[in-house]
Amino acid sequence: MRRFDTVVVADWSATSGLSPARPSADAIWVGTCRDGQVEDRYHRSRAGAEAHLAAVIAGETAAGRRLLIGFDFPMGYPAGLAMRLTGQPGARAVWAWLAARITDDAENRNNRFAVAAAANRILGAPGPFWGRPAGLNLPDLPPRKMADYAAIGLAERRQVERVIPRAQAVWKLYTAGAAGGQALMGLPMIHRLAKTPGVAVWPFDPPTAPVVLAEVYPSLLSGPVAATADPIRDRAQVRLLSLALWRATDSALLDAPVSEEGWILGAAQAALLRASCA
Repeated sequence: MRRFDTVVVADWSATSGLSPARPSADAIWVGTCRDGQVEDRYHRSRAGAEAHLAAVIAGETAAGRRLLIGFDFPMGYPAGLAMRLTGQPGARAVWAWLAARITDDAENRNNRFAVAAAANRILGAPGPFWGRPAGLNLPDLPPRKMADYAAIGLAERRQVERVIPRAQAVWKLYTAGAAGGQALMGLPMIHRLAKTPGVAVWPFDPPTAPVVLAEVYPSLLSGPVAATADPIRDRAQVRLLSLALWRATDSALLDAPVSEEGWILGAAQAALLRASCA
């Protein structure tokens, strides 16, 4: 793996309101390791975080520096979802489908649950997506897992989630660990950022572009994160993972199956990453 000049790790959020003015957990944290020096930034809104990341891409590209940005949400769904949902194969078709339907204002108000309900109607009831606030009247989006995934013809978990069993399934949209909700709110941004010249999305594109976007799983560093005793775990995660990925030189980090499901960067190299952030 060629060392990146700058590594950014974004811990995303699907919250439906502005995060507190005071830096808090369960919000958006962005860690940046530039030439071995680490800093972090707290964002109250997805719009603000996306604008910051777009500015980082522009600045690093203009300076001729290679940039890696890791996002802690799934960038793909189990095989077959794209064709069933959009009529086209490939993860990018799903990103575009979501980008055309997800609304998200400056205060994080969004329609992710309604969009998931619409997807379930297309895919057949009970659809694969589940999880919502009890007060939302969305009959096509059950509050609990009800789908028979074998009957639907879609896997419940991606291949990489079998490598990392702790990772949540992409269909879960609500309550603790709902990576699926973060994906719904993050993939429209990936759709937009991927249109920037010089930006590739790994592993769907070769990781040779000036800027590479990738899926990461900060909990791979749960031990080192706990050792920091940082009261805000999200902040510690983005700081440590950005440093670990900046230091890592094992080319195997960028080896992954190429499919519409995507992959988690470093899924099979957790020990290497933990050693790299020591």
